[in-house]
Amino acid sequence: KYIEFSLSPLTQHSMTKLDELHQQFMESHIQPIMLPKAKALIESHRDKGDTLLVITATNRFVTAPIVEAFGIENLLAIEVEVVDGQYTGKSFGVPSFKEGKVTRLNDWLAENTLSLEGAYFYSDSHNDIPLLAKVDHPVVVDGDDQLLKHAKTNNWKCISLRDN
Repeated sequence: KYIEFSLSPLTQHSMTKLDELHQQFMESHIQPIMLPKAKALIESHRDKGDTLLVITATNRFVTAPIVEAFGIENLLAIEVEVVDGQYTGKSFGVPSFKEGKVTRLNDWLAENTLSLEGAYFYSDSHNDIPLLAKVDHPVVVDGDDQLLKHAKTNNWKCISLRDN
């Protein structure tokens, strides 16, 4: 129900109008907070030949342009239904939050014949503990209090990407 509620504004505009609004959102709200340290971290993984993937509990409409701006090709997000070129306000598939992220990741790995061997996962939210626990290199980035406590207990690396 929450997903449908959060997607309902998409049903009120044409795709053209939504693209315009998203472009404005990117320019005014996202680009100014795209941190240089985040870009450098992504580039360091790209330079190593790592497969880059974003897994998010936010819907694809919001996140796809952001992920694209970072030059990341792979995205697992809440999938939004489109019928006859219009958003319906409904999602489909397994929602990518908490354990759903693990399910979606496992399916994606199988489809792409990849594994988590040597994988890193970066997160700021305790909601990602199930996924952080699955990788060889869990990294907490500017984490919430609950995640920082869990990271300390499990000896996970903690970093900040915010400019100092």
